[in-house]
Amino acid sequence: MEKTLNQTWDLDAIFQGGSHSERLDHFMDELKSDLHALKTQLDKTSGPQTIEQAKNWKEYLYILQSISERIIESSAFIECLTAQDVKDQQAKILNSAVTSLYAQFESCNTLIDNQMNDIPDEVWNDLLKEDELNEIAFLLNERRQSAKEKLSSKEEQLVNALAIDGYHGWSEMYDTIVGNMAIPFDHPEKGSIKLSVGQMSNLMSDPNRDIRKEAFKAWEKAWDEQADLSANTLNHLAGFRLNLYEQRGWHDVLKEPLDCNRMSAETLTVMWEAINSVKPVFAKFLNRKAQYLGLEKLSWFDVEAPLFTSDKKISYEDAAEFIVKHFHKFNPKMAEFAEQAIENRWIEAEDRPGKAPGGFCTSFPITKESRIFLTYSGSADNVSTIAHELGHAYHQHVMNDLPHFAGQYAMNVAETASTFAEMIVSDAAKQSAQTKQEQLSFLDEKISRSVALLMNIHARFLFETKFYNERKNGLISTERLNELMLESQKEAYCDALDVYHPAFWQSKLHFYITDVPFYNFPYTFGYLFSTGIYVKALEEGPAFADKYDALLRDTGRMKVEDLAKKHLDVDLTQPDFWRSALNYCVKDVDEFLSLTEN
Repeated sequence: MEKTLNQTWDLDAIFQGGSHSERLDHFMDELKSDLHALKTQLDKTSGPQTIEQAKNWKEYLYILQSISERIIESSAFIECLTAQDVKDQQAKILNSAVTSLYAQFESCNTLIDNQMNDIPDEVWNDLLKEDELNEIAFLLNERRQSAKEKLSSKEEQLVNALAIDGYHGWSEMYDTIVGNMAIPFDHPEKGSIKLSVGQMSNLMSDPNRDIRKEAFKAWEKAWDEQADLSANTLNHLAGFRLNLYEQRGWHDVLKEPLDCNRMSAETLTVMWEAINSVKPVFAKFLNRKAQYLGLEKLSWFDVEAPLFTSDKKISYEDAAEFIVKHFHKFNPKMAEFAEQAIENRWIEAEDRPGKAPGGFCTSFPITKESRIFLTYSGSADNVSTIAHELGHAYHQHVMNDLPHFAGQYAMNVAETASTFAEMIVSDAAKQSAQTKQEQLSFLDEKISRSVALLMNIHARFLFETKFYNERKNGLISTERLNELMLESQKEAYCDALDVYHPAFWQSKLHFYITDVPFYNFPYTFGYLFSTGIYVKALEEGPAFADKYDALLRDTGRMKVEDLAKKHLDVDLTQPDFWRSALNYCVKDVDEFLSLTEN
C-alpha cells in the first residue's frame, strides 16, 4: 500500500451529517414510534397458551429482532461520535436518547420473554421445529430460562425505566468526568501542554522513563482530584446492581456475568487455577525486564514500556500493509476483508486532541459494516491494536448472513477473533526481527500482552470480587477502594512491582460499563481460548481457516463449553486445554530469559 491512507473514518456512509444528521433523527424517530407500537401491543397481550396465540407472539418476535438491529445501528453510530470528539454535546444528547430507547427495548424484551415463559412446553417444542425459529432456538431457550429467574414482567419493566437515570445514568458519569479532564503536563520537548485522557495514557508507555514517570504522576494527580466523584459514581452503580440481584434472589455476584458469557463457574475456576500455576514464570520475566532496564523492580508505568529507546515510528501505511500481508498467510478471506476495511475508511486512527482514550470496534448490523477507533502514534502496540480490532470486525463479517438473534455472541468469545488476529501479527513481527535487539523488543511486547491478560485483568477481577462483596454492607470510601485495588494488584502480579496504581479503579472505563458486569475475565478467557485455537492453527496450517470461520459462526449459538467440544474437541472444565494455551505463552518467556541470561 504505497499511497497515503486516510486516518479518519467515514461515518457519513452510515448516517450523513454526524451528530446533526437529519437521517439519524428520522431513523430514531421511526424507531421510537415502532417501539411504542410494539410495547402497546405487547401490553395488551397475555402470555400465549395455544399455537394460534403463539403465532402472534412470533410476529412480535420478528419485529423485536428488527428493532434490535436498528437500536444497535444507531447506538454504534453515536458511540463513534462521542469517541471522535468528547466535547460533542449533541452526541451526548443523542446518547441519552438512545439509552432511553434501550430501556424501552428492554421492557419489550421482558414482555416477550414472559410470553415465552407462559407457552406450554409441548407447544414451545413444536414452535422451535419451524425453520425460522429453529435458526434462533438457542437464544430463545436461553431467554425463556432467564425469564424464569427474574422478577415479574411489570417489576422488570419498572427496573428498566428506573435504570435510565439510575444505573445507566451513573455509567454515563464516567464519560462526563473524562470529557472534562485536560491534564497539564510539562513535556521536555513540547513544553507545558494540556492533554486529553487518551493522549496522556499513550505517554505512559513512552520509551523515555522520565516522561513515563512524570506522566504517571500527572495522571494520578488528575484522577485524585476526581476521586470523590468517581467513588460516588462506582458505589451507586454497584448499589443499583446489587439491589436488583437481591430482589431477584440472586446471591452470587458472578451469576449474571457468567450467564452473560454463557460459561460455567467451573470453567472460570479452572482457568484461573491454571493461570496461577504459571504466574511465577511471568514474575521472573518482570524481574528480568527490571534488570535489563537497570532497575531493582519495575513500577506500574514500566510494565509495558519498550526495552529500547527508539525514535522509529511505524507509518500507518506500513502497519496496514504488514497486517494484510500476514492475515493472507493464514486466511486470504481475512486479508481481503482487512484491506477493504482500511481502504474504505472504517478506521479512525488520527492522533489529535479531543478523542476518547482506548480503542474499540463497533459493528452496524443493518449497514453490514464495522468501525474501528484508536489513536495511532506509530508504535508497535498501535499496530497490534489495529490487528486486534480488525479481528473483531472479521468476526462480525463472517456472521453477517445469519439471523440477527443467531449472531449475538457473548463478550468472552467476542475476544476470540480479535486476539487471534493480534497473535498472527505479533508472531510475524517477532519472526521478521533482524537483530537480537529487535527480537527482544517483539518478545517483550508479546509477553507484556500475556502479563496484561493474565495479571492485570486478574487484578481487576480480584478487585471487583472484593468490592462487590464489601459493597453489600454499605458504601465504600475512596481510601478503601484504593486499598482493595492495591491488594488486588499485588496479588495478581505476585508482588513483582515496586509502584502500583491504586487509583486504577477510577481511570478504567470497564468498571463503569453497565452492559456487561465484571468486564474483565472475558478478556482473559478470550485470550487463552484464542491462543489454544492458534496452537491448533499452527499444527494444521491453512486447512484450519475454514474450521476457524465455522467456529466463529457458531459463537452466538451455543455455550462456550459446547463450542469448544464441537469445533476443538476439548473440555474447558478440565485444565488440559488451558495448560496447552498457557504453555505457548510460557515459551515466549523462556526464550526471553534465555536471550537475556547474560
